[in-house]
Amino acid sequence: ESRRCSGFFFQRAAAPTAALCCLSTARPSRGEERYVIRREEIEAAAGVAKNHFLNDNGKRVNKSVSDWTGLRKIGVHVISVEPGRDSTEFHFHHHEEECLYVLEGEAEARIGDEVTILRPGDFVGYRAQGKPHSLRNIGTGSLKYLVVGQRLDHDVCDYPEAGKRLYLQAGLPPTVVDLADLEVVPHL
Repeated sequence: ESRRCSGFFFQRAAAPTAALCCLSTARPSRGEERYVIRREEIEAAAGVAKNHFLNDNGKRVNKSVSDWTGLRKIGVHVISVEPGRDSTEFHFHHHEEECLYVLEGEAEARIGDEVTILRPGDFVGYRAQGKPHSLRNIGTGSLKYLVVGQRLDHDVCDYPEAGKRLYLQAGLPPTVVDLADLEVVPHL
């Protein structure tokens, strides 16, 4: 099941294809530990198509290379986004940090009220409780980037334009609430 990614996409991952062989999205068992994944394997892997639950234009393909090596505390993903598509919904995390490094293509990064163009070799760091952010492919070809994010047991993610808050807690299903319905209570 695909639960944690930058921007959060909730759906079941498709069964691994033959091209993925040992590159399934599941963590390897002790008998099949992998530490190195070759470029050719990453490029040949089909990845998992994901649609954002709050953004119909948020469509991308994830190759979760960290899962292929059994990493549990950080997520490392090679992401592909087709022209005109968003990678996610405008959001920010309360607890988790994430960053990205552009490999191919051209993107429009919206960070708070500012918009900047990203090209291959550009790096962006999104700190916890920082400005809301999103990414859109504005090029004519596929946008490809590496995204790295924490995998904490608990996170809260706000989607200010959608008016939603997402709660994530290990062992519990994700919970989405309307920001307008939240009530701040004094410390108990």
